[in-house]
Amino acid sequence: MAKTADDARPRLGRGLAALIGESRDAQAALARPASPQKVPIEFLRTNPRNPRKTFDESELDDLAASIREKGVIQPILARAAPHVPDAFEIIAGERRWRAAQRAGLHEVPIIAIEADDRQALELAIIENVQRSDLNALEEAAGYERLAADFGYTQTDLAKVIGKSRSHVANTLRLLNLPESAKRLLGEGAISAGHARALLTAPNAEALAARIVNEGLSVRDIERIIQDENASRNEDSPRKQSVKPAKDADTRALERELSQALGLKVSIAHKGESGDVRISYKSLEQLDGLVRVLRS
Repeated sequence: MAKTADDARPRLGRGLAALIGESRDAQAALARPASPQKVPIEFLRTNPRNPRKTFDESELDDLAASIREKGVIQPILARAAPHVPDAFEIIAGERRWRAAQRAGLHEVPIIAIEADDRQALELAIIENVQRSDLNALEEAAGYERLAADFGYTQTDLAKVIGKSRSHVANTLRLLNLPESAKRLLGEGAISAGHARALLTAPNAEALAARIVNEGLSVRDIERIIQDENASRNEDSPRKQSVKPAKDADTRALERELSQALGLKVSIAHKGESGDVRISYKSLEQLDGLVRVLRS
């Protein structure tokens, strides 16, 4: 029997399902020990696919102090390191591993599971997103990696991560920001709300710098962009429209009326009809015009 598209696509969420017991098939594919095991800390390797790239130094120090006092309470999730005997690759828990090193621990508890590259990446993203450990740019990069390497659609990602499709789409769009704005987002200098607002700005780099220098809020940025777009929309038709040249008789009539009234007069023909526009610069000029028209 030929496989359908659904059969060909990788089962989503199997790694997470195996850990929380939601799927018998997944449990069979990703069996894990009933209890954690302790391994030497040097046996662990970082995961090159871990979407989290930044670790706050002060937070690591705080966690290390807690680990010195109470140990590593939640085991690190790991798998056998490919092509490296007696070593494990961290799937989720790199921050705990780093803090445990600072705390001087020689062993750490792990839960070792069998997982391929797709499942390991999926689990790493889920764990970090649920803990809110990723900044928005790291989250977007993780989603992009799942889409690029394993063919996940935005709908697939939403189901696996437990977020709405609009959240996934908006997060992925952050990768379209200019490099300078992405750097500020990664450093925490601007928020994800700022970054989403900048996506609609033609001058995102300049506005990102203003956020940092002037302490602008998301609402401030939205207002600035709205004002700039409105101004651009008002100017655009005037720039694009080409006014037809006026004939000599019309120009002569405009000069005659301007001299009689002492104000600028313009005439626009529209077939048999048209408009006469009289411009004034002060209320005194308007009063003078009214007196002329009434006399």
